[in-house]
Amino acid sequence: MIFLLQLVITGFALGMVYALIAIGFVIILKCSEAFNIAQGHFVMIGGYLGYTFLVTFGLPIWASLIASIAVAIVMGLLIERLTLRPLVGQPVLAVVMMTIALSTVFDGLATLAWGGEYKTYHGVLPTINLQLGELSIPSETTIAMIVSVIAVAGLMVLFRHTKMGLAMRATADDEQVVQSVGIRVTSVYALSWAIASVVGVVGGILLGGVSGVMIPLSQIGIKAFAVVLLGGVNSVGGAIVAGIILGVLENVAAGYLDPLLPGGGLASVFPFMVMIIVLIIRPYGLFGEARIERI
Repeated sequence: MIFLLQLVITGFALGMVYALIAIGFVIILKCSEAFNIAQGHFVMIGGYLGYTFLVTFGLPIWASLIASIAVAIVMGLLIERLTLRPLVGQPVLAVVMMTIALSTVFDGLATLAWGGEYKTYHGVLPTINLQLGELSIPSETTIAMIVSVIAVAGLMVLFRHTKMGLAMRATADDEQVVQSVGIRVTSVYALSWAIASVVGVVGGILLGGVSGVMIPLSQIGIKAFAVVLLGGVNSVGGAIVAGIILGVLENVAAGYLDPLLPGGGLASVFPFMVMIIVLIIRPYGLFGEARIERI
């Protein structure tokens, strides 16, 4: 039982990071109706930024987070202004192809800047010992859980209880109505990409602290994509619930199912199997809206 609880708690921490990254997917999807294929590459860049500020520059964790967030905001704004704003009014496929091109550019930049090598910064993170009875939670996992929970809660407050969040939700529903009341849609788009970049970078720093960072970390975007599909592509709350579900399932599968197979590997597949089953039953996800189009 202790082992199971350990897996569930660490899986919850992992799932919250997945949810944080998936929220970036949902934000861009709601605004532009296109999937941001480069979201996982924001995560990779975030991991390398964490290494740069924590190890290379020797900054404390709070200063590294602030510096990384500042870089992420600038990166998101530049991407939206230089590459995506010219595509406004173009087919959705053009936006998707642009995000694919951005992902390739990020791979090249990571190789140029950091050599594409495996980097880790376990030893420089603060030590937070979380002891719950006989349960002992690793320090890196505890930090990831605390930061991701705070970040997700902050985003929920932003979306639901601020004028900025109201403008973003209104733009997602009807651009023409939003423009008629004087809200600049381009500003909302820029803000959306800045937030998507920030949540990806923060998620990358947290995952880098747990498992290190290298270029294949960008594949975490596939898991975040699965979270979005499972929770519902238009539901921020669904992304949170689905992230926790997949994180816990992945951890439990790693603890109980992987040892049964030679070579393991089932843990990375098991959550997707569950996702497929759920989507067969509910094609629009757990909390997505069922859209009926009449021709």
